[in-house]
Amino acid sequence: MKEYVISEDITAIGVPVKTFPLGIDDSFQNLVNEITGGFSRPYYGIGDRIDGEIIYIAAAMERTEGEGKQLGLQTFKIQKGKYLAEEIPDWRSKTASIKDVFEKMYKDDRVDRSAPSIEIYENDRLMLCLVKVKVREGAPQF
Repeated sequence: MKEYVISEDITAIGVPVKTFPLGIDDSFQNLVNEITGGFSRPYYGIGDRIDGEIIYIAAAMERTEGEGKQLGLQTFKIQKGKYLAEEIPDWRSKTASIKDVFEKMYKDDRVDRSAPSIEIYENDRLMLCLVKVKVREGAPQF
């Protein structure tokens, strides 16, 4: 694993996937069709565990303030800070094993298990899996 820094909070817009994990592809395709610019903006998968259930959000970076609201989409905040990252090359052929990558990452003692996991889709071939690093008291924030 390597370290990865998100230097500013990211406002993302999207929708929770209703049938996780089967509905991920459809949710992203619907999102791409609904927003302007298609693949010209960053896309994210945001995963969280609430009451033992995985909640997964198919999301894209909000380009202008209020864009999500105008489109009837939910708004999510990806927190700035330090993350641990694993690259997944050729991710489309490895979707069944991505959960295993996150499970391995969450075993690291540095990980903030209360923060959501993030997938950054760099392009059609490369995805980054991110888990937030715990903030130590007195440590500078990024």
